[in-house]
Amino acid sequence: MKREVPLAITFITGVLLVVAFFVPHPPLGDLQQRFQIWYSIVAGFTFLLGLDSLVKHHLKKIQHRRSGWGFSVALLISFFTTLILGFYSWFVFSSPYDLRAPFQWLYTSVILPLQATMFALLAFFIASAAYRAFRARNLAASLLLVSAGIVMLGRVPIGKAIWSGLPVISDWIMNYPQMAAKRGILMGTYLGAIAMSLRIILGMERTYLT
Repeated sequence: MKREVPLAITFITGVLLVVAFFVPHPPLGDLQQRFQIWYSIVAGFTFLLGLDSLVKHHLKKIQHRRSGWGFSVALLISFFTTLILGFYSWFVFSSPYDLRAPFQWLYTSVILPLQATMFALLAFFIASAAYRAFRARNLAASLLLVSAGIVMLGRVPIGKAIWSGLPVISDWIMNYPQMAAKRGILMGTYLGAIAMSLRIILGMERTYLT
């Protein structure tokens, strides 16, 4: 019964969503919107379960002095500080995002600079990955290198100063070869998502039960 009941609920819910999508008339027409509201409610509870699991994991890590337990201490201090300031700002200022609220100060003075630092560091990782990917070791890598160079030069003013045709070629590469490859990847992704959805609805995929 522990497996049959979740499988039955998944099958009935999946079939109803598919039917509601193709039959927009009552009483099935509003099922999709209603299910989305239910999904938001369930997702809220899953966030609570995730936070509970996160806190327990790092508490055990600190208790047993495992490798990197200092980072766990920093994470828990940051988490509870943010949580307390959020509730305090909510009760005192009616909104955590009020300009006078301490949570808003934490967001603008700590969280935003940390996000900016993280994305700034990503630029170096992207440059490193591009250096490894653009090595002209074979014909395909050489075509990728040439295309990337044309696109990058065509997107900056210096490229137009070198040759006025570079932006035109850059736009052609982005609008035709790149778009064709992108659509092929998206079609494969969508077909894979449909196949996985059917496997879950029909009970062939049961990994979510473990």
